[in-house]
Amino acid sequence: MGLFLKIFIPLLGGLLAFYFYSAPQSFNEEMLRGKRVIVTGASSGIGEQMAYHLARMETHLLLTARTEAKLQKVVERCLELGAASARYISGSMENPSFPEVVVKEAETSWGGLDMLILNHIGYSGFNFFNGNVGQVRKLMETNFISYVAMTTSALPMLKESDGSIVVVSSMAGKAGSPFAASYSATKFALDGFFSSLRHEFIVDKVNVSITLCILGYINTESAVRAVSHVIQGTPAPKEECALEIIKAGALRQRELHYPPWVVSAVVLLRDIAPEFLDSMTRSWYNVENLRRT
Repeated sequence: MGLFLKIFIPLLGGLLAFYFYSAPQSFNEEMLRGKRVIVTGASSGIGEQMAYHLARMETHLLLTARTEAKLQKVVERCLELGAASARYISGSMENPSFPEVVVKEAETSWGGLDMLILNHIGYSGFNFFNGNVGQVRKLMETNFISYVAMTTSALPMLKESDGSIVVVSSMAGKAGSPFAASYSATKFALDGFFSSLRHEFIVDKVNVSITLCILGYINTESAVRAVSHVIQGTPAPKEECALEIIKAGALRQRELHYPPWVVSAVVLLRDIAPEFLDSMTRSWYNVENLRRT
């Protein structure tokens, strides 16, 4: 079994990565020069790195997150890197009115929008589900409902510009995994909503692309802090992950898998060998390092 995993899984992942990364055109930074882009969850981690990449591509940036002080520093760095313009608006996506406030800021500042990158998440912890239904509702508001609300508010501008929606999701929204029940539920909801919406756009001849980004274990500070003591494996670099997300959005890809061979293999095994995948998934965790809360 060990030899099988070492040979078969990487080979399978490589083939799937080739399939998912195939695109009718190659990425060129000129595609994004001068584009008007909202990035949520931009004060740290993948969102921060996306902001820096986009700044180097000379885009107009509107960044959001909860912490104003961190956002100020990110905006300053973006301007140093060459952003056409950069501004921020701080607030919590737990506030039902905040998504509309952010989109209104883009409309007031730019009069339009080319790309909406939805990347923010609420804190969910990493442990056995403790029955806290209120926490599930709270997380749904941040990780799912606010994505729907921002998309709804931004859609008129995106339709006008033939723009793009980029939704940062997770392997946890494709295949269930232990110790992340609430988080996983919100990511499955994203997949269902935006996959359905993509169909409706095609039927209605709306030229707005939707890119779902399915991410594995990435070396953001929050992810490493939450799971490094439990998960076996090395996280993938957030800088490269951020760039791949931007490329996928610019190329209007249906879906991005990153790291490609890991995520693609999981998605395939979910459909052809679910019990094997479940067993393999559980083997990745050092359960003895968990403390029940």
